[in-house]
Amino acid sequence: MRRVVALLALALVAAAIGAGAFMLLTRGADKPVVLPEDPMPGRLLVGFQDDASLRWAPDRAAMLDRAREAGAAVVRTIVAWETTAPERPANPADPFDPAYRLDDLDDLARSSQQRGIELLVTIWGTPSWANDGLGPNHPPIDHADLETFSRALADRYSGRHAGYPAVRLFSAWNEPNLEQFLAPQFDEVGRSVGPALYAPIARAIYDGVKAGNPDALVAIGETSPRGHDVPSRGKVQDSHSPPRFARLLAEQEPTVPFDAWAQHPYPPRADVSPSDPVRWPRVGIGNLTRFGDSLDHWFGREETPLWLTEYGHETSPGDPVGVDPELQGEYVAEALTVAAGNERVRLFTWFILRDTPGNPWQSGVLDESSEPKPAFAAYRQAATRLDARNPVLPEGADVARVQVLEIAYSTPAGEPISVSVEGGEDVSVPLGADGWLDVPLNGAADNGPAVELRVTDPNGRSVERLVRFE
Repeated sequence: MRRVVALLALALVAAAIGAGAFMLLTRGADKPVVLPEDPMPGRLLVGFQDDASLRWAPDRAAMLDRAREAGAAVVRTIVAWETTAPERPANPADPFDPAYRLDDLDDLARSSQQRGIELLVTIWGTPSWANDGLGPNHPPIDHADLETFSRALADRYSGRHAGYPAVRLFSAWNEPNLEQFLAPQFDEVGRSVGPALYAPIARAIYDGVKAGNPDALVAIGETSPRGHDVPSRGKVQDSHSPPRFARLLAEQEPTVPFDAWAQHPYPPRADVSPSDPVRWPRVGIGNLTRFGDSLDHWFGREETPLWLTEYGHETSPGDPVGVDPELQGEYVAEALTVAAGNERVRLFTWFILRDTPGNPWQSGVLDESSEPKPAFAAYRQAATRLDARNPVLPEGADVARVQVLEIAYSTPAGEPISVSVEGGEDVSVPLGADGWLDVPLNGAADNGPAVELRVTDPNGRSVERLVRFE
């Protein structure tokens, strides 16, 4: 609950900033099985969610540098439809309609790309003009409005527009199994309605994003770790547990499409270790295998990918229910190790990077003064080992798909990029609109367990990548 309050507080900060400010996978690490055409090759895509520090703070550039120093390869950010489009745009399908307030997101996208960090954009929050002022946690009256917004957003960041980096990771809503983010969860006679309300929201975002950028990946769910599954009394908000919410969502017609399920597997308390079992139907890191198997069964899929888009442990003394900072550091390493060992898990974002004064959720790996806690070094060590920018491929692979966003920051899509392949032939390959390269290895995989790549743009800027074979 305190973290939910913190999220809402961040949304209010975004609204207060206004348009005038400068505002704005892949398998586990142990035995990955990655084909060259896999849309998320590598190890585990690891990063942070912290809009307060990475998107809105005056020192946000320095904080992105710290995130990169910690090994971040991805940043999750929540794009509130209500604050991005507070008035109905004249042409909502136009990604550059002047009604859209996206300066802060543009800045984050460019600054992240410059540092080789991807974005995961979560779309949430209905503007008053789209639902007669019911509030951001109520669905739009016409879901076509949400689909059009999602299409415009994905188009703006499709890589087709000069100066606007490609964003290939999206997710639909935030914790829709909680009334605070999607209402109502139950009708006046106590029947479950939350999953039925979420289904057209998820379809609208999925269809819109795919229309704007067919190469983007869209996760649904973004579910809180727990819920009550019956109407609540008193001050406790109505909610569904992740398993019940997902099962009821799977029963909706037509079937809701998705590329991954996003889950927030927070522990019941900060002092519960990541690998400790939690009581079902709560979903934590320790029972993700059961949850993934259940998703396969309910949705008729195989090996449903899981994105862990929020996770963290608060620390004391800043947080009265937190753990000692040394223990948080141990939990960071454990959480990333356990997540990477689960073949379904493709992405992991820690909430948050830096503690914020007045924020009741103090789970940053940096304290309020931007000084590192022990968790910072633990996170960096694990994230570096798992860095998805250095792909792990099957033995004998002929092509390595590698992310070179730093090159894409200053180089147009389609430009030939020189790649020096250790133990192989130097090649020139076109830069993809998404900032990735498909590099022919030309037998270099036969010369050892790893191959170093040196990627150089026409201006002489270089980055290095390591391709490992297992």
